[in-house]
Amino acid sequence: MSDLGDWFRSVPFFTRHWLAGTVLFTLVGRFGLIHPKNLILLYEPLKRFQIWRLVTSVLYYPLSPQTGFHYLINLYFLYNYSRRLEESTYAGKPADYCFMLIFNCLCSVILGLIVEMPFLMDPMVLSVLYVWCQLNKDVIVTFWFGTRFKAIYLPWVLLAFNLVINGGGIMELFGILIGHLYFFLMFKYPQELGGPALLQTPAFLKSLFPEQVGGVHSFGAPPQRQAAAQDAPRGGGMFGRHNWGRGYTLGGN
Repeated sequence: MSDLGDWFRSVPFFTRHWLAGTVLFTLVGRFGLIHPKNLILLYEPLKRFQIWRLVTSVLYYPLSPQTGFHYLINLYFLYNYSRRLEESTYAGKPADYCFMLIFNCLCSVILGLIVEMPFLMDPMVLSVLYVWCQLNKDVIVTFWFGTRFKAIYLPWVLLAFNLVINGGGIMELFGILIGHLYFFLMFKYPQELGGPALLQTPAFLKSLFPEQVGGVHSFGAPPQRQAAAQDAPRGGGMFGRHNWGRGYTLGGN
């Protein structure tokens, strides 16, 4: 338990609370402590000011024997890619990272209301994964069965994989669209196309989460490929030496 506590405290602030909230609300709904219907995104209850659904619909995931493995995969992606973003591109800039999470969450909620999608964990996690992949597009990642490709293709591979295996893919597509919207407005349009900064972190977030000394001072600069390669751990896992994304193996130690 001491080792588990040390690990949990070592997780960056926003990733730690996002991960804990996802596990907490999923288990609370799974064991009936709160009825799952009170946690999901529904339009009529929102009109009665049940605004907590804007958050719980992102954190809660309906567990069942059919969805359990997919949920664990989502937790892995959440922990791995959110942590990497928070510790690299957004290091020392917690307000900027908080703003990204809020922006992606609001976009997920808007899409969820439009298409009547009550569970938003999938698009939220995929949107963060997409941002990481865009900032590390040339990093070589390894998928199942030893398939290797650049990180920029990882979201699309996940979409195609889920489409073939589960007949889904719409959640992943929404996550890609949300992540691309944020990446375009925050990075590509002002930096590469010379346009104005259309997204800016609100002042109240910067006051609430002030910049930390020793962070990354060139906000928005993609991580260096060399550093990414050095960070990639070596080791096996339940799928062998497959390091999804940035060198982490699914089920590895």
